[in-house]
Amino acid sequence: MILAAGRGERMRPLTDHTPKPLLQVKGKALIDWHMDGLAANHLIDIVVNHAWLGEKIIHHFNQDHFKKLNIQLSPEKDALETAGGLRQAMALMKIDDYFFAINGDVFCPNFPFERILEITNQLRQKERTPLAYLFLTQNPSHHPEGDFQLNGNLVHDKSDSSINLTFSGAGLYHQDLFKSIKMGSVAKLAPLLRNAMSQNLVLGEALNVLWVDVGTPQRLAELNNDDNT
Repeated sequence: MILAAGRGERMRPLTDHTPKPLLQVKGKALIDWHMDGLAANHLIDIVVNHAWLGEKIIHHFNQDHFKKLNIQLSPEKDALETAGGLRQAMALMKIDDYFFAINGDVFCPNFPFERILEITNQLRQKERTPLAYLFLTQNPSHHPEGDFQLNGNLVHDKSDSSINLTFSGAGLYHQDLFKSIKMGSVAKLAPLLRNAMSQNLVLGEALNVLWVDVGTPQRLAELNNDDNT
């Protein structure tokens, strides 16, 4: 699943008329960098949620370019936050246990989509079923305190005394993580993850590829002006 329902308040005025995931980096919509990475690895069953300017998301995926993918859209009248959006979209998925999700407004052109199935199979072999597998990244300058800490492959809540990492917005989730969330309700993901972390049921790894949270017009401009991107 690709999460694309956010309003993108910090990106205004760019997002007044364009959904944040459709803003372009190097001539390609942010969300399409993910789409192309998924397609290249034969991961073609994709759900995209939408709320703000959702009709533009719908129009975008009506293009012939996406005909080779099985894209289903999950409309939200009002944005349901991450966990609420994932819970609603699960109804459109054929889930045995795990599914993968990534934020549609981050730029990570070399995300390791090729490892999703491998990691899923590893999770299935664990004696205790992990409820999530998170991809973390080095803390960007605008978020120096980070979100979580990584001890081996076990993810814990951040600590003042440890080196913390930032959640990349990408992860594998077990369907049971969301069993307390009612369909159509607004719910945040972080409390669910922290509860699972308290039971040592969240694993993860640190990404070693370019990752940018495109949260402001300045960051978008810097990406487009960087010849090394």
